Order: sequence, then C-alpha cells, then structure tokens
Amino acid sequence: MTTPFRIFIMAHPRLVEDVFTDAHLARLRALGDVVIHEGDVLTDQDFERHVAPADIAMGIFEMPAERLARCRNLKAFVNSEGNFLPNIDYRHCFEHGIRVLSASHVFAEPVAEIGLAMAIDLGRGITEADRLMREGREEYGFAANRTARPLTRARIGLIGFGDLARALLPLLKPFTSTIDVYDPWVPALLIEQASCRPVALETVLAESDFVFVLAGVTSDNAGFLDKHAFETMKQGACLLLLSRAAVVNFPDMLEAAASGRIRVATDVFPVEPVAADDPVRGTPNIILSPHQAGAMESTLNAMGASITADIELIARGLPPAVCKVAQPETAMRFRSMPVSKS
Repeated sequence: MTTPFRIFIMAHPRLVEDVFTDAHLARLRALGDVVIHEGDVLTDQDFERHVAPADIAMGIFEMPAERLARCRNLKAFVNSEGNFLPNIDYRHCFEHGIRVLSASHVFAEPVAEIGLAMAIDLGRGITEADRLMREGREEYGFAANRTARPLTRARIGLIGFGDLARALLPLLKPFTSTIDVYDPWVPALLIEQASCRPVALETVLAESDFVFVLAGVTSDNAGFLDKHAFETMKQGACLLLLSRAAVVNFPDMLEAAASGRIRVATDVFPVEPVAADDPVRGTPNIILSPHQAGAMESTLNAMGASITADIELIARGLPPAVCKVAQPETAMRFRSMPVSKS
C-alpha cells in the first residue's frame, strides 16, 4: 500500500484563503492529504500529529534540528512569510536533502511599482504640495519647485541587485540611462548585462540623486547605512527604503531627513505596527507607507500559484522550479524580521 503524500499548511501571517485559491487547494488535494492549520500557534501535539509525518510543511513556526529529525518524510519546508528566516535549522536541511523554499519573488513587481511612485513623489514634492494646499500654505509655479528633483535624466543608485532591483530596472530605464549598482553578493557581469554599472557603495551614495535601498538584511549589513552614509549623499538627494528597516540606522536616517540633508520615503519600519508616538510620524522630509507595497490580492495569489506549482513538481520527484531555494552559503546569514500581519 502506497503511503499518501502529506501536505501541512500553516499560512500565518497570511490567511489560507488569501494565498491559495480554491483551484490551488484542489490541485494540492489531488496529490494526497492536506492539513490546513488555522491561527498562529502550533503546539507540540499539533507538530507530532501533522508536521512530523508530512512530505511538505509550510509556515514560519520553529523548526530546530530536534524537530526536523522527527520529520522522516519531509522533502521541503515552505516559508509562508516571504523571507528566509532563522526559524529553521538550515544546516540540518542541507545535510538531509530538505529544500527550504520562499515565494518572495512575487513581491518584486508590486514593490517596484510603488518604489517608482515614491521616487517621483519624493523628487517633485507631490504629497507635500497636497498637504500644504490643505493647510492654506501652498506656493505656485517656480516658487513651489525650488527644491524639485526630477527623475528624468537623474543619476540613480541601487543598493542590492536581487529580484526587486531587477523588477525596478524596466520602470526606471525610460527616465535615465545612468544606473549604478552596489551588491557584494552579485558578480559585476550580471550587473553589466543589465546595462548598469557596478560600483562601490561610496559611489552610489555620493553620486546618486535617487538611492533605492533594496538589499535584504543579513548578519553582515545590519545598520550599515548610518550617519556617515547619509552625510556622504548629495544635499537634497532622495533615499527610497523598500527592503528591510534593519539595513539602516533608523534614528540616523530620521535625523538626516529632519535636517533637510536628504529626503526619505520608507515602506518599512524597525517595529511594526508603528507606535502612535513614534518620532517617524512627525519627521519632516519623509514619505511614510505602512508596509503596504507588496501585499496585494494578486500578489498573494501569485504566491499560492508558485507554491502549488513547486509542490506538484516535488510530488513527482522533480526539483522545485518557481520558488526561491535557500542556499547553504547565504541562508543562515539572513536576519529579516518576520511581518506580524499580512
């Protein structure tokens, strides 16, 4: 008698229905037994009953080596949040042929789109002009544009050259042909093939009119954009923080914005939700977005489609081809803070 293929899904911090359509779930059930675990708590009893015998497990619950050793059939662990988090013993997975997957690539296009919108807004002062008009303090014509910084023919710098950067490039290229990239994890060849210039971090900071921060946070780069980095930037340059808050020294960034040295737009914060009395709410020269850039219905459905397609491949004895697969050289160095709410 053939043992049924078993799939365990704990979608937290998402909702199962937001990620998987009925059609996705039907395809997964066609493979075998599917257990959907609601809520954000997984007890030891739940683990032993549903996760230990599973072929595929999805979630961001703790998976130390002791638990993984009890998962005799596990072929893949799927991160439900969208990053490679330190919730799982990667070394054990690599040694025992367990793939760790993330569908983070689906967020690249929507985040890139909002990044472009923020850049134009930040440079041209659209949000601020709206606020001033509502307060009756607006200026007109040239007086309103004295500090405007157009994106057209601007010098652009990207910090990080992963999925998000590559989704952003086709949106930026109609505006400028000068795009510099700093990413120590990516060879110059790939950057040059994208018609960009690989440069040092100092060059990106000192020469760019717009700096897009797209790098994930790792054990190597936490807080590396600090007071010195912001002082290196051009007066009035625009900083777009779209990846993770922990790559910047947030108080230093707020100080640089408040002083008028740089303008900032951020979709991420050190602690979310942001406290009502957090200084960021009253800091001038900054556009605030409540971590809304990526989580859209179409995006979460794309996540479900990606995960479903790869589980189908794994069930057939084939390698995953859609989701990102954790790599031994880098997975244990990521330090992203999981989102608490989709």
